[in-house]
Amino acid sequence: MSSREATEASIVHDTPVPAPPGTEFWGSDPIAAVLRALDIPYIALVPGSSYRGLHDSIVNYLGNRNPQMVLTVHEETAVAIAHGYAKASDRMMAAALHANIGLMRATMAVYNAWCDRAPLMIFGATGPWDATKRRPWIDWIHTSSDQGGLIRNFTKWDNQPGSPVAAMEAVLRASQIAQTAPRGPVYLNLDVSMQEAKIGPMPPLPDVSRYRVPPPARPAVELVAAAAKLLSGAKSPVIFAGRCSRSVDAWNARIALAEKLNAPVLTNIKLAAAFPTDHRLHAAPPGAYLTPEARELVASADVILSLDWLDLAGTLKQAYGEKPIAATVIQVSCDAHSHRGWSADYQGLPPIDLYLMCETDAAVPLLLEATALRLASATVLAGKPLPPAPDAVSLRSLAAALETATRGIDVCYTRFPLGWNGAYTHFRHPLDYIGHDGGAGVGSGPGNTVGAALALKGSGRIPIGLVGDGDFLMGNTAVWTAARYQIPCLMIVCNNRSFYNDERHQGRIALQRGRPEENRWIGQRIGDPDVDFAGMARSQGAQGIGPVTEPAALLPAIEKGIRVVQEGQPCVIDAQVLAGYDARV
Repeated sequence: MSSREATEASIVHDTPVPAPPGTEFWGSDPIAAVLRALDIPYIALVPGSSYRGLHDSIVNYLGNRNPQMVLTVHEETAVAIAHGYAKASDRMMAAALHANIGLMRATMAVYNAWCDRAPLMIFGATGPWDATKRRPWIDWIHTSSDQGGLIRNFTKWDNQPGSPVAAMEAVLRASQIAQTAPRGPVYLNLDVSMQEAKIGPMPPLPDVSRYRVPPPARPAVELVAAAAKLLSGAKSPVIFAGRCSRSVDAWNARIALAEKLNAPVLTNIKLAAAFPTDHRLHAAPPGAYLTPEARELVASADVILSLDWLDLAGTLKQAYGEKPIAATVIQVSCDAHSHRGWSADYQGLPPIDLYLMCETDAAVPLLLEATALRLASATVLAGKPLPPAPDAVSLRSLAAALETATRGIDVCYTRFPLGWNGAYTHFRHPLDYIGHDGGAGVGSGPGNTVGAALALKGSGRIPIGLVGDGDFLMGNTAVWTAARYQIPCLMIVCNNRSFYNDERHQGRIALQRGRPEENRWIGQRIGDPDVDFAGMARSQGAQGIGPVTEPAALLPAIEKGIRVVQEGQPCVIDAQVLAGYDARV
């Protein structure tokens, strides 16, 4: 058994009574067989009659292994868990949604995965397409024409296969498309009648090795040479380290390239860790926006290397304002292949002088080999000292307690709340932080944390999600899934008892209109009564700690939470933090 198989075998497994071998098969059996052949480890789901055939095949034909079912109690959570798993593992798992109603519940989580360029295989199902086979009432309201159209604007591909053999091919195609860069979710809608039709002997299974994901595209040799010449001769180059994999080799290659060029590096807290934040060349704490010092650094650069940077046009505008962009811009990204008309997640159109249409991980080793050692000194920004932790429960004091409690422990931060200062934590490994959800909604943090924890189970790395109170309330049932399958993770609810970001918006609007800013809290505060977040966790089988209202209690609470996770259980800490942000949002 491989290490990955041993890790996956260690989660709670609902073992079915063995089914007797037979010579008769049903339409959903070959679909399940292809999933196993593709080595899909898990399928997160909320059960539903529309895919009861596939459900039976996974249980009674596959024995609930490869994929193993991971039961959730909300469709958005099912997709969020698959999303978090992909973020932490660079591997795809599946999710299943019941009919049109399950898909409608899950749409926000699908959009998150789309914006985050995360590969997911999502199975949906519909009532019998043949209207004469529909049960009265229920099959009619659970059948939709063009069900995939609900999410077609934010998936890479969707299909409703008409036969089991067509479904086998559709699964193979979906796997290829989802995992080919730029990655993203795909959707397969299975007619319940097709799933449940008796098909006789099993159709021949395809050789999945002939339907593999293609290797990463490599940039043209002449483009690499041109980029290397620009970077080697630059007087003040700057590197934007954006989207990249969790590969340690790729991480080391980015460090080596920055060091060879002696070029300062910027990172974005919305994205996963891309460069060590305590390296001498890491120019500013990772943030959602450039600091004033970072804006000056970018504005003075003569060559900018963008490694699939999120919102390159917006970042350049922060630095240059309305002035012409004087730097030569080298873009490494294949993200344009996913740009559509419905969503503007593609951001502004940046000016680019040299375009390498490929992934970061494919280009960096080639640039490292082709560039010349640059001996000129790098412009390194002087870091501002962090303010002391206040004598109150705040994001700053929480960060200080986390720093102490995690010393010497490998962690994976799965989420930071809005307003988190990127200087509070250092990332020294690609799994130290997996980034935000992509779509900037509310409710994904718990599910993403549980999915990442599923991927990391058995690795020795502790998943820690710092989620807002609103985020936790909308996605809290992911805690039950973590408890049910003994998926250890720590969630710290940064509980300011408010939709505080919207408080700030309402305050700005009131000031612009000459109205009382003091009223900004109305319709925003989550209090009176306060929510018992620790109690919510305990009610779902996890450990719950808090509310923590005194700064002296933060460190003991976090240390206890870490012990709970190390013992193999999920834990939720309610930290009642002061309202306010420690970073520009």
